[in-house]
Amino acid sequence: MTPLEQLIRDRIRDHGAMPVSDYMALALAHPDYGYYRKADPLGRDGDFITAPEITQVFGEIIGLWCVVTWRQAGMPTPFHLVELGPGRGTLMADAMRAAGNDPDFIAAANLHLVETSPILRSRQQAQLQAHDATWHLAIDTVPDGPCLYIANEFFDALAIDQYFRTADGWHRRCVGLDPVTDRLKFVIDRTPINTEGLVPPSVAAAPAGSLFEHCPECPEITAIMGRRLASDGIAALIIDYGYWHQGSGETLQGVRGHQHHDVLMNLGDADLTAHVDFSALAATAETAGAIPFGPVLQGTFLSNLGIEARTNKLAADQDTTQANLLHSGCHRLIDPQGMGTLFKVLALTDGKLGVPAGFELLPGKLDHEA
Repeated sequence: MTPLEQLIRDRIRDHGAMPVSDYMALALAHPDYGYYRKADPLGRDGDFITAPEITQVFGEIIGLWCVVTWRQAGMPTPFHLVELGPGRGTLMADAMRAAGNDPDFIAAANLHLVETSPILRSRQQAQLQAHDATWHLAIDTVPDGPCLYIANEFFDALAIDQYFRTADGWHRRCVGLDPVTDRLKFVIDRTPINTEGLVPPSVAAAPAGSLFEHCPECPEITAIMGRRLASDGIAALIIDYGYWHQGSGETLQGVRGHQHHDVLMNLGDADLTAHVDFSALAATAETAGAIPFGPVLQGTFLSNLGIEARTNKLAADQDTTQANLLHSGCHRLIDPQGMGTLFKVLALTDGKLGVPAGFELLPGKLDHEA
């Protein structure tokens, strides 16, 4: 039993079953035992690998997108380049290297990184020591002014609530203790909840046995971005795995050693994630004053921006081993049977940009919904 599991068990015994969101927040962010507070989880030796760690071309493409978007916005100077959940800093390091071809962009950019993990923050500082970066624990401390936001695999790690439909309505799903085995188990709170404004109409009438997920932090963070974009300009780029249409069903999953893992085991030593509701992000941002574009499939977005041509050019100067790694990395990101379809890309703008680069195909829809 991990120390965090013991702590959670004690809390359940003292206070009763806890909502899934509280459980997930403790598992990931407890100051002493939380998954993201203890170690660097990224890479082949960790529990999962993200697109920037697969190939440098991913971050370079994002950097070039930022330059194009900044110029499309009239080159506001200065502006804030903000990354939410920067991982090891690999994406931003690659992005800034590619953006370095435009010295005006580099001179105008003030780099801000929103990161709660002290271990990952130290990795970011090492990666980005050539840049004058400022770190934040939350997005709302980023100074006023035009912003370019980048959020790659950020929203999927935010805690979610789960609600279960019974014959008498929707109930909060919680984590409790089995009275027989004393193991952690999912339980349903006995008191129905008021679902007005929480469960969308498309889901509210779902049959008994249905489950609905909602991330409380997602609309809060997206609303901040939306308001800032509407008042100060420029844009946000959100890349994550998830879905477009709100519906019922469970997506909460554990990951350990690059394999699916029981979400109730090895607390603090395994990642917990949930699919991102892109329709909710877009709606919240639009209500706050921003203009959403997409989402489009990651494969479409990267291909529209020339990831294959950039990979071919880079690979031409490498030995066979490195060239193969570059080509396989590119394929992995755009493969329609994998990350190319599972991951989506949503842009939010201030409404003055027009269609942002990479979203020229069917703004407002997934590209396969034509």
